[in-house]
Amino acid sequence: MPDVPLPAFAAWRFAGAVDGFEVVYPGARRLRGSTSAVEDGRPYVVRYDIALDDRWRTREVRVSSDTVAGQRSLVLTADGDGHWTVDGVPAPRLDGLVDVDLESSACTNTLPIHRLELPAGEVVAAPAVYVRALDLSVARLDQTYRRLDGRTFDYTSEGGAFRATLVYDDAGLIVDYPGIAARLA
Repeated sequence: MPDVPLPAFAAWRFAGAVDGFEVVYPGARRLRGSTSAVEDGRPYVVRYDIALDDRWRTREVRVSSDTVAGQRSLVLTADGDGHWTVDGVPAPRLDGLVDVDLESSACTNTLPIHRLELPAGEVVAAPAVYVRALDLSVARLDQTYRRLDGRTFDYTSEGGAFRATLVYDDAGLIVDYPGIAARLA
């Protein structure tokens, strides 16, 4: 889908479920960013560095969080064929997943948009390794994308329990994630 290169940076304001801000610095096969937010009265800062291969498959994710409870960090590695380790330990429960989706990030929804062929009207499954913001717990997140037009997609996760219509720019970054985030720059 993306028609233009990624910008030097992008920023989102979170509103609704979470109040906060995210900034990302895309680079060659890398997304480096951070989020500062408050969710249900609990503040957090999450920093991330996601390394991608030339097919936009996640290869390494370094995530750290800082909360009232203290600091945590996590390293996920992937072989590009759906096998993962969590802090160096094999994680067969994540087998078959290619993308990472950080709860604290609007930016990580760009990964399947860059990686998958998404014909208009067709629903495409894009399950991902999901990393929660407050405790950095890791789980499988089943999600789907259905292209409505060139830059607009119906998105579902959690078996359809969550639904949103996502609008992307020409570079494949979210512009509007209703109830979650809006692009500022």
